[in-house]
Order: sequence, then C-alpha cells, then structure tokens
Amino acid sequence: MSTYTNFKIETDADGIALVTWDMPEKSMNVFTAEVMEELNAIVDATVADAAVKGVVFTSGKSTFSGGADLSMIKSMFSFYHEEKTKNPDEAAQKLFDLVGKMNGLFRKIETNGKPWVSAINGTCMGGAFELSLACHGRVASSAKSVKIALPEVKVGIFPGAGGTQRVSRLTDAQSALQMMTTGQSLTAQRAKAMNLVHQVVEPDQLIAAAKQMIKDGLKPIAPWDERGFKAPGGGIWTPAAAQLWPAAPAILRRESAGNYPAALAILKCVYEGLQLPFDTALKVEQRYFTEILRSKEAFAMIRSLFISMQELGKGARRPAGQPKSDLKHVGVVGAGFMGASIAYVTAVAGLDVTLIDRDEEAAAKGKTTCEGLVKGSVDKGRMTPEEGAAILARITPTSDYNALKTANLVIEAVFEDRDVKKAVIEQVEAVLPEGAIFASNTSTLPITGLAKNSKRPVDFIGIHFFSPVEKMMLTEVILGKDTGDKALAVALDYVAKIKKTPIVVNDTRGFFVNRCVLRYMAESYEMLIEGVPPTMIENAAKFAGMPVGPLALNDEVAIDLSYKILKATAADLGDKAVDPRHMELVKKLVEDEGRFGRKNSKGFYDYPPKPAKKSLWPGLKDLYAQKKPEDVDMDVLKQRFLVTVALEAARTVEEGIVTDPREADVGSILGFGFAPYTGGALSYIDGMGVANFVALAAKLEAEYGPRFAPTPLLKDLAAKGETFYGRFDPYVKAAKAA
Repeated sequence: MSTYTNFKIETDADGIALVTWDMPEKSMNVFTAEVMEELNAIVDATVADAAVKGVVFTSGKSTFSGGADLSMIKSMFSFYHEEKTKNPDEAAQKLFDLVGKMNGLFRKIETNGKPWVSAINGTCMGGAFELSLACHGRVASSAKSVKIALPEVKVGIFPGAGGTQRVSRLTDAQSALQMMTTGQSLTAQRAKAMNLVHQVVEPDQLIAAAKQMIKDGLKPIAPWDERGFKAPGGGIWTPAAAQLWPAAPAILRRESAGNYPAALAILKCVYEGLQLPFDTALKVEQRYFTEILRSKEAFAMIRSLFISMQELGKGARRPAGQPKSDLKHVGVVGAGFMGASIAYVTAVAGLDVTLIDRDEEAAAKGKTTCEGLVKGSVDKGRMTPEEGAAILARITPTSDYNALKTANLVIEAVFEDRDVKKAVIEQVEAVLPEGAIFASNTSTLPITGLAKNSKRPVDFIGIHFFSPVEKMMLTEVILGKDTGDKALAVALDYVAKIKKTPIVVNDTRGFFVNRCVLRYMAESYEMLIEGVPPTMIENAAKFAGMPVGPLALNDEVAIDLSYKILKATAADLGDKAVDPRHMELVKKLVEDEGRFGRKNSKGFYDYPPKPAKKSLWPGLKDLYAQKKPEDVDMDVLKQRFLVTVALEAARTVEEGIVTDPREADVGSILGFGFAPYTGGALSYIDGMGVANFVALAAKLEAEYGPRFAPTPLLKDLAAKGETFYGRFDPYVKAAKAA
C-alpha cells in the first residue's frame, strides 16, 4: 500500500489493517482536504487488497480528533461567496455538492464491504465522531480524557456528515435530540449506555479489543442497511413518538427563543430522516446543512466562536519579536475569593504561586478557598486526589513580600481602591526582580493612572479576570499608555498557559467588557423606571439571546458594587456623568432596603434557602408605576438590550479602545454572554448591515433618548456601505506585520 502524510498503516498476520491517524506538526488530528483525499485512497486500497480482512481506525496522538480544521470551514464560506459572485443561480447547488463530500466518504466506509472499527482515545468530536459512527464497530477507552460529542450547534451549524441520521438510528430520538441540540459531551460509559459505542475497555486494551471485534466476525453492514431495520423506540409513528415530537419544537423554543436555526434544523433532519430510506435521509440532512451554512448566524458564530477564539487563544495579538516567556513563579497579592481563584488556575497550569495577603491568617484563608475548588473538582471526577494535592502543593500562602523575589509575574487582586493598590504596587516593586512584570486585576480603574504609582510603567499592565475565574474563559489584557511589548507578551503567554482566551484593549474606565455590561444593566434601570414589569425585562433579555437577565446579573455582580461604581464615576467625572434616576434607584435598594444582591440573599431577587428557587422581589413593582403588559412591546425591549450594548462596543472602536473586531465579538460573548447567535456585538451590526443598524438606533433615539444616537463612525460606515470587519480587517494588519 502507498505511504500517506497523515496516516500510518500496518497490516498484521490476521489481515487486520491498523490505520493510525497522526498528522505531522499538529497537536490534534483535524479534517483537512488532504486528510479527506488520503482517507478516500485508504478505503480504495484496503478494499482492493485481498489480504486485508478488516480495518481498525485510531489516532496516534493522545486524543482522537476535534473534527474539522479552521481552513476547511473557512473555505466553505469563501467558496460559496465566490460562486455567488460568479453565478448566483448555481452557487447553492455547488455548495450542496461540496458539503456532501464528507458525507459521501463516510458512507463509502460504511458500505465498503469490509468491517471497520473505530478505536477512540481522548476527545472525539464533530466530524471525527461522525466518521466513527460510520464504522461498523466502536470501542472507546475508559480513560477520563475520553469526551465524545457532536458540538456543532455551539458554533451555529449541526452534525451534517451523517450525524443526525446515525445517532437517531442508534439511540432513542429524545436522547439523540438532547445530545445534538445541546452539543453536550458524553463520557465513554454514557456513550455505551446510549448504544453509540459497543465496548469500553482499559486504555492499553483499546487496539486489541478493536481487532478482536473483527476476528469475532463483525458484519460489515450498518444496522440501517439490514432488511427490516427499525429505529430504537419504533421511529416516528409510535405512541412514544406522539409524546415527543409535538413537544420537541416547543421545548427547543423555550431553551433557545428561536434564535438558533441550526438547532431547529436538527429536529427537522431527525423527524424527516427517520421516515425515509437511509440514503435519502442523508440527502435531506445535506440539504438542511447547505441551508444553515448560508445563514448569517452560522457565518457569525463560526467566525467568532471557532476561528477568532482559536486565533486569539494562539496569540494573534502577541507582539512580534518577543521571545517566549519562561514563566515558573507567579505572585498573587490579595487572597480574597478573586485572588485565591487566580492562584488556583495558575497552579492548575503547573506554575508555582505565592499567595500574599496582609497577614498569615488572611493568606491561609485564601489557600482554603483553593482547597475548596480542588475538592469540588475531585468530587466531580475532573481530577484525581493526587493531582489535586500536587496543585495545592504549588500554592504557598504568606504575608512576606520577600517571597516575590523570584517571581516572573505578580498579579495584584486587592480591593478596588487607588490608595490600597498604590501601597501594594510600592511593596511589590521594592522586592520584584528587574524585568519581572506587574499586572493589576482591576475591573474599572484605568491602568495608566495606577501605573503612575510604579517606578517602571513599561512593565506595568492590566490582566482583568472575570468571576468565577475557574469557569470564565475570558481575560482582558489592558495596555497602559507606557506599557511595553515585553509586558504584553508575558501577559499573553500567561493567559495562554492558564488556557483562557485573551482580548487586548487600550486603557479606559471599565475597559471593554464592563463598559458593555454596565450599558446592559443601565438599560434595565431605564425600563424599571418606565414601569416595565420586571418579569418582562428579564424575559425580553433572554428572548434576545442573553443567558442571564440584567437584574439577575446585577445581583451576581452585587448592587452595592454598582452603587460604588456610580459614586466613583460621579466623583471622578462630575455629577453629569451619572444618571441621577439610576443613582436614586440603586441608592434606594442599597441604603434604604439593604438589598446588595445574591451575596446577602436580597437584591432584585429574593434568594430563599435551597432547594427553593430565587424569585423577583415583589417590592420592585412598588417602586415605580407599572405599565400594563399588553402596552409593552417585547420586540422593542429585545432591540433595546442588543442595540445599547452594540452601540457601546462601536464607541470603544471609535475611541481606539478596541482595535480588532475579533476581540469585541469574542469579548462580548465570553465576557457576559452577548447573544452568541449574533457572533458578538460588532457582528450583530455587520450582520444586519450598518445602514440598517443606524436606522434602528435612530428610531430608538427618537423614542427613548440620546443614549441610542448612532455614533459618527457608524454613520460614516453606513454612508460608505462598509462594515467593521471590512474597515478594521484584522487579517490585513496581520499580513502587514508578517
């Protein structure tokens, strides 16, 4: 047999060909055009070779595969738009043929006449699991690292290489829909219980067990190609199905508010496909996949949540010419919950951490917080007790600043007070070695102002974490006026080390995320003052695609913190910088009612002891005269939430705070969950067309006031028919830098 770039083939004495997928110079196997061509050639070669009795397909890496490569996804969009320009009438047909290539290849494996067994180690997601489903047998390792999923819906598409048809013919329709519409990961054991894999074995038995399946006479025929096949549960026309299918669209709408076309397409594929012969069902899936791939939601979500996230995570904004940082020892000053959580994620990344606070007791309390986080992970099976002990061993609590003498990076996470931070900066710099970087975790205070307390502002930078640190994937890296390239490179290397996604922003009050979040919460204050029923405010935000209503979010942030921010803003910028009605509302809640948010179980919501659920505080409706629900337009409420945030994102670009549209989009989704189906705040504007957005903003301005006024930049983009990604194209900058 021929030699291949991405695969190794060894045929044993029993005639079983072991095909090992191991792409050179890549940490993970991914589908590319070359991989597809080689796999097609391997199918032909194994069929033609009479000595080959069957094929075991596995990965040569520690993990199986994450699915499709970026370039492959990108190429589909590029191909369609190029074809649309050349021949709009044929573009959709050509895209349909292109998307059918992977499906055709997997069907070819399924019907090749010789048994194929997929031996799954580590992560097996997307197209890689669809390939496994096309094999006649599937064996998975029992290792904790095994994650099996079809997560495509999370980036605006769905399993379009046979996934919707094979999963729904192997397990019951309800479980199939649950798996695909949520994109949830399955353990090997759960996949076996759902009949998606045949065996779960010890890691060292994986290949042997897969070969044994073939030796035991595995039939090279998929169940649905057998005469008389019936789907689990009996298909569509059964009493159980009569319970499921009328309810399924309603449940989906409740969960997604109709914002995700790909999720609805999954329902259609399964419902229609189960009533058809398998090959026809694949064509139905192919048709829906082509339709979804042409949607603005798919384009925006893939760009932001797949491509841009990976590019930013890999250091797209890292300054050229800076050597890779050799981080070993990180200091964290401030052992409160935030500081302790930063210490925890740093230690998880394998770095030694010194956790400092004003006295030994306070520092030790911070380590206790870390111990709680470790215990939670051990209890959930995410790490072994030994791994947890090793993490905790890397965290040293102390009150002695001299322990920072060997630190490469120190992160300050003390109280949001300039004087407190000034004292910390001076104490740290007294012992910090030359060339080490100082980072502030401030959430609102400008970095340039804080850096005035530093003797070396070139090595001073902001790294803003979001709570809870161990769960939130985003960090903001903030450049002060004097911050140097080395400080930026070290900060980005650190963020990559702790496996977070960074966005780089220039200095301003509230930076990017908090500026946008504050607009979101401020709009809910406006609605409350107008007399919009609080329930409608929360529901409108969720219908718009936000994961949490603004009042619930304000409770999580803490209402007394909002009050402090309003007072600090007024003190720094004058009373006119703050709406007095907002100040009155927040003051009333904090000072008069003692309602601080979730932290004291009283905020916009009441938080009774568990298992009771939180509910909106009844007193809210007594604060302002209430409108009748029928007099409130929910669509307008939705628009107000999305437009106010998008306008703030546009302002940050206009002011030079954000210079790369990818960062505004990724930051808005990862930072506070801005309607992911839009692709982020700037993609929301580009997606509807800047001129249409300007018209909508102007309409809202006429009705609700100047906060909705389109900015000069937006008006200019609209007049010239441009977009944010057109004018501020990040790839042009990257090409120039190269």
